[in-house]
Amino acid sequence: MHLIWLRTDLRLHDNTALAAACQRGPTVAVFLLTPEQWLAHDDAPCKVDFWLRNLKELSTALGKLNIPLQIHSAPTWDQAPAVLSQLCRELSVESVHVNEEYGIHESRRDAAVSKALDADGVSFHSYLDQLFFQPGSVLTKTGTYFQVFSQFRKVCYTRLHSSLPRLVATPKAQAKLPLKSDPVPHTVDGFEPPSDTLRALWPAGEEEARRRLDGFADQQISYYKDERDFPAKPGTSQLSAYLAAGVVSPRQCLHAALQTNQGEFESGDMGAITWINELLWREFYKHILVGYPRVSRHRAFRPETEAVAWRNAPKELAAWQEARTGLPIIDAAMRQLLETGWMHNRLRMVVAMFLTKNLLIDWREGERFFMRHLIDGDLAANNGGWQWSSSTGTDSAPYFRIFSPLSQSEKFDSEGVFIKHWLPELAALNKKEVHNPETVGGLFGVADYPRAIVDLKKSRERALAAFRSLPSRQAMGGDNE
Repeated sequence: MHLIWLRTDLRLHDNTALAAACQRGPTVAVFLLTPEQWLAHDDAPCKVDFWLRNLKELSTALGKLNIPLQIHSAPTWDQAPAVLSQLCRELSVESVHVNEEYGIHESRRDAAVSKALDADGVSFHSYLDQLFFQPGSVLTKTGTYFQVFSQFRKVCYTRLHSSLPRLVATPKAQAKLPLKSDPVPHTVDGFEPPSDTLRALWPAGEEEARRRLDGFADQQISYYKDERDFPAKPGTSQLSAYLAAGVVSPRQCLHAALQTNQGEFESGDMGAITWINELLWREFYKHILVGYPRVSRHRAFRPETEAVAWRNAPKELAAWQEARTGLPIIDAAMRQLLETGWMHNRLRMVVAMFLTKNLLIDWREGERFFMRHLIDGDLAANNGGWQWSSSTGTDSAPYFRIFSPLSQSEKFDSEGVFIKHWLPELAALNKKEVHNPETVGGLFGVADYPRAIVDLKKSRERALAAFRSLPSRQAMGGDNE
């Protein structure tokens, strides 16, 4: 008997570990419920709900191949070795197969499980699956991990040209086993189920992920470069939640994009090229997670920025979290997050820069809040994005480049369509007033909408002063730890 241990790879198709297990012989699947670990990692209730809904769909699909799904509880990953060892003994399992995951806790968990199984004579096999390239295989000429995306991308392009990652064959049905699948729970203690409205925005299952991918590749990808920055337009793929849970693979996304662009990476359809670049950004941040483990430990990538004098401003932080900043583009974006479990990528940068620069509040507060609400929450991408915006990260925005929420709003939501959708109290304002309601009606602004909690010009100067006073990078010592 062979075991596929499912984690963030909730799909039947193009699943490396599942295919490898099935090639060896009769296979059983297992999923561990680890609620205390999910809480420790700030996983959002809507994300845990999304995992469970996708697991239910996958259980049905596995059932058609006669692969039973076992559901076991291991409150934290510390219990995973014992729980899996026990299961392997009960089922006389010879080998366990997993798709690699990245981050310090994930690596330690897998090492501990491998050691425990080895003691019982069970082999443990892990596979490259959620990335195109093994971390550590895309390095600079001096043998270090890249810190600049454009250089990383260039090497990736060269590799992809010479060797495109192939899609993995879907296993065929096996003979029936005398083992029933466990029911997938609807809820997990500690994670309040999201609203039906939110669930309806993110239907579960591979069929839905494939429908979104095919629809995007067929109809939208050519416009991606031009429309992806405009939150009122349907310019993005809406696949991030499915990628984060592994319901669709990056290989499937890459192949779909290349198919629409006659197999080209660097010429042809600029929309397809831009979207492939986004897949490589995702890759880049996961490599950073492995190459610079401090970012998994809530530490700044740039050590000198640990000295930033972040402000302790609980009332301003709460206003940001609750969409009460008095800056419409910020509040509209935060309402989108709170109600849908997702935020448009351009706005993720805008609200992150507002929190870390205009309010001078520690990026870790924002990173944590996002993870607790995002259905597509992913440690590497979320951390990378927050550190980029706060100028503490790899390849990040220079500290003196600070987005103005007003100019971003005017540029990317010029008619105020997005703002008015999420802030109906501003519906009566014209397209000029809607970006800055304080300019309306003298001292009183708009009824039912707060005044801005911060002066943008003064707060910008405060942020510049805080970053200018930092010690030099060289003075802080080495990069890797």
